[in-house]
Amino acid sequence: MKSTVETLSPTRVRLAVEVPFADLQPALEAAYKRIGANLRVPGFRPGKVPNRVIDQRVGRAAVLEEAINGQLPSLYSDAAREHEVKAVGQPEIDVTKLEDGADFAFTAEVDVRPEIPLPELDGLAVTVDTTEVTDADIDEQVSALRDRFATLKGVERPVAAGDYVSLDLTASIDGEVLEDGSTKGLSYEVGAGNLVEGLDDALVGKKPGETATFSAKLFQGEHTGEDAEIAATVNSVKEKELPELDDEFAQLASEFDTIAELREDLRERLGQGKAMQQGAQARDKVLEQLVESVDFPLPETAVKAEVDFREHDIIHSLNHDDALFERYLGSIGKTHEELIEELKADAEKSVRAQFILDAVAEAKQVEVGDAELTEYLIRQSARYGMAPQEFANQIVQGGNLPALVADVRRSKALATLLEGANVTDAAGATVDLSALTPSVLNEIAEDAGEEIALSGDHDHEGHDHDHDH
Repeated sequence: MKSTVETLSPTRVRLAVEVPFADLQPALEAAYKRIGANLRVPGFRPGKVPNRVIDQRVGRAAVLEEAINGQLPSLYSDAAREHEVKAVGQPEIDVTKLEDGADFAFTAEVDVRPEIPLPELDGLAVTVDTTEVTDADIDEQVSALRDRFATLKGVERPVAAGDYVSLDLTASIDGEVLEDGSTKGLSYEVGAGNLVEGLDDALVGKKPGETATFSAKLFQGEHTGEDAEIAATVNSVKEKELPELDDEFAQLASEFDTIAELREDLRERLGQGKAMQQGAQARDKVLEQLVESVDFPLPETAVKAEVDFREHDIIHSLNHDDALFERYLGSIGKTHEELIEELKADAEKSVRAQFILDAVAEAKQVEVGDAELTEYLIRQSARYGMAPQEFANQIVQGGNLPALVADVRRSKALATLLEGANVTDAAGATVDLSALTPSVLNEIAEDAGEEIALSGDHDHEGHDHDHDH
């Protein structure tokens, strides 16, 4: 086999391949066997039909085409490997010569990974928030804890913010009651603001037995985005009683004997949480700095695959209902074209980040061991609520293991950048990320990987990735 490579652009090449006809003989014999196994000819047992009879029945050209179709993937892969082509996505193959007894020739155009001019990777400087834990922070946590142990007491007075009410809700459009917009005996905290816009204002001041009416846009169900008349009848009102903030409460709500011990534990936990937030901030800023400072062209197929996936993800969440999709576009105030442009901007950022992390992984010679892959599988299976073995089986059966390895490698590359970064807080103090264990750094990096993971062509080599786990 002879092959050449031609650079069409910084992100696309054309391979030209010629194969001597003699090299196709094994493929031809295999094609005859496949066709003969399914051919029924009187006087011959299945699979025993001579080649000359197959030529008479289906034609030599059909056999030749079958042989070529079976060989093209491996011939393309061999040529790509010979010229060290780092392909992105699937090639566009054009057969340029296919004649019986003559050399076979084809071309393959494919997008390739661009050259990425990485800057100095060690000592990237970023600034993050401070980790100071204030008394106000602790007070907020204590208040939330008291709220968890609060009791509800029925009251005979008008509704006030913070009360818990039992409601009968009815939504109607043009006088017609909506079945999916009505309910009885609903418990609701006034002021939560998570049910219907305008409900909180309408309820305040109403007494048990009274009904509040108002108009609001529906944000779920068949009539999403439409204006409806809402009637909310108050059945009962209860107010929250908080426990006294004393040592007895500390013993009830925790393993500590005193409020002072409880507050000290909360201070330590908040400090650890803020340290994690610093790590996540540093991660985001390091990656953002690289994305903004490193310029290179993006392969069109990689960007399109990401845009297509993001659009499909939205459509899938709307049960592939065209009417719901149109209402969704109306609710966000965008045309389909404007949505695609927005998705494209996000996709380009995601694709750029992935290519950069791939280049960092190569520069840092990052490798993924079996133990690291296993740990990643366990963490990811927990996120999807699956048993680790079940999750691993789906990954393998879907052919997504190479993509998963690529994800882990990128996360390790990002964690390596974090370890070598110069991180300071807003007050100018040096932040020591080494206080976070390597596994924590990897988890922080993995969280970023979830955001930037390329969809349809996850590891840039044409593997499918299952997004339905």
